[in-house]
Amino acid sequence: MGTIEDVKQRIDIVDLVSQYVTLRKAGRNFMALCPFHSERTPSFHVDPSRQTWHCFGACGTGGDIFRFVMRKDGVEFKEALRLLAEQAGVAMDARRDPREDARRARLYEINEAAAAFFQSTLLSPDAAPAARAYVAERRLAESSIERFQLGYAPNSWDALLRHLAGRGFDARDVRNAGLAVEGDRGAYDRFRHRLIFPIRDDRGRIRGFGGRILPGDALGAGDVHAKYVNTSQSPIFDKGSLLYGLDRAKDAIRADGAVIVEGYMDVIAAHEHGFTNVVASMGTALTERQVALLKRYTRSLTLALDADAAGGEATLRGVQVVADAVDRESTPHVNWRGVIRHQETLAADIRVLTMPEGRDPDETIRADPELWRALIAEAKPVLDHLFDATAQRHDLAAPRDRSAMVAELLPMIAAVSDGVVQSHYVQRLARIAQVDEATLRIGMRRMPAPRRGARPVAGDEQASQLDTPQAAHPPVRDAREEFCLALLFRYPELRADGLDITPELFGQSENRGLFDAWVEWSNEGEPFEVSLAPDLRPQFERVVNLDLPSFDDDAFVKALRSTVERIEQQRLRRAKRASVAVVADLAADDGDAIAVRALARWRSGGAGAYDPAQRAPRRADDEADPATAFVEDMEAGLKVHQRLLEQQQRTEPPAR
Repeated sequence: MGTIEDVKQRIDIVDLVSQYVTLRKAGRNFMALCPFHSERTPSFHVDPSRQTWHCFGACGTGGDIFRFVMRKDGVEFKEALRLLAEQAGVAMDARRDPREDARRARLYEINEAAAAFFQSTLLSPDAAPAARAYVAERRLAESSIERFQLGYAPNSWDALLRHLAGRGFDARDVRNAGLAVEGDRGAYDRFRHRLIFPIRDDRGRIRGFGGRILPGDALGAGDVHAKYVNTSQSPIFDKGSLLYGLDRAKDAIRADGAVIVEGYMDVIAAHEHGFTNVVASMGTALTERQVALLKRYTRSLTLALDADAAGGEATLRGVQVVADAVDRESTPHVNWRGVIRHQETLAADIRVLTMPEGRDPDETIRADPELWRALIAEAKPVLDHLFDATAQRHDLAAPRDRSAMVAELLPMIAAVSDGVVQSHYVQRLARIAQVDEATLRIGMRRMPAPRRGARPVAGDEQASQLDTPQAAHPPVRDAREEFCLALLFRYPELRADGLDITPELFGQSENRGLFDAWVEWSNEGEPFEVSLAPDLRPQFERVVNLDLPSFDDDAFVKALRSTVERIEQQRLRRAKRASVAVVADLAADDGDAIAVRALARWRSGGAGAYDPAQRAPRRADDEADPATAFVEDMEAGLKVHQRLLEQQQRTEPPAR
């Protein structure tokens, strides 16, 4: 995670803005008098769900936490980042050394050369009889060996080192890539007498390797005889942030959701039999970083668990990590199908598949592909699985165990947003725990509010009067802004259209920073990525690697214009919602008299009343009159309808 994301995760926009102005609740958002200009009617709105602010009054600007500090303190983005990083306790990234980029590129080159060496050794019958026999025993197809670039590490101390030395890589380079180990007598190969699985990222780059020990005596002793060994940690390899097979599975995952297994062989067997949406966590519990990687492609996840591990504590914690991490961009509510929702927006469908006892996915798929298909279809919603697994771990005849089960499951039930479904699980838990439902509901009411922005517990006189979110939360992304940037970066032909876009289109600071840098960049000099400040590079990597549709001819031009229109439309709709909140608040106080003055002002506005662009400049005394808010509400609605009409006229064929 980069510095910008770290800061956004730790600083909440409501907390930040509250240091400068007094916020009060307005529906789901907050509003205040704008800190950037003088006004009597609140036009400054803060949206905690999007972590953005916007002034719908004279300023007409908005953004995120960085844009707020830039405007308030009159500083550039870099200084705003430094100030907020200090406040959040986040260390600033050091300026990226071009030599570091070169070192990383060299590690990729070493991995590619090593993969080619390993595979050529496996394909040589004389050099790898044990490996060939094992591959045949596991019934791996020749096509799979080629597609997944499987290989064999010879039973030698330095076969790989000698091979790479002949291609210009010294022992230090190979150690840095995690492929060699330093011993008393110098460096030696990390992998010896092992079947090798190259581990690629979602872009297809080889980040590292996994090696499975083969029958027979391998050189060395101790932990080198572990069943599986991975490349050691390196600048490009971190097992917890990679998923085996994702480079080949991502298209199917986008269409059908992801199935997560544990091993390399499970993935290969699945892909051989047409189940190409399967990836592997490589023998460990899923991490939040792996889940975040999958979220780029799907919100439908099925975890395939071994029968003997499905109810284990470590496995249950892993399942809960997935349930938490998959919805980090919004507040989690789990319904009976394992669907996590933010308010009413579908976020993720998490299911759990328990394998038949004594069988793993590899064996099951090869023996009976239809059984595997049925297991996927019958996968349990996550909450049902947690109920069953938790019950197996406790002695339900013992009161203490029943109490422990309630403590584990009740928070999950409390997060269910559907009242009827929640009652179903309350009844189910009450029967198991042998308590009445009222006792469980009292326990649910006493739990801390599970969502950001939750209201203080009734009767708590010490609770804050301001309904603020928790300080620590993940950053919120704007998919349309990122799609717009991805088009500009991917298609140089869009340069002219892109230069017509106003920077204010981008509300997220990192997106605004990328756009500003793109506008200033000349492709006659250094590559765009190299010209970027280090803090913007993580966001650039994320945007430039977005999977875009395939566009015919100049369809990408239409896609850009349509995206810009949608972003502008969305902003106008938010302005309308904000003005409605202000008007509703004012109407409670002498609303009739205010409405009469507003109507008179609207009618006297002439052409400006129907075309806000022609409206005369606002007088200072207008700010003090609440009727101004009513006029602005009508204008906001008019803008929305004008934009929709313009879009309709562009898409409709001309009348004959």
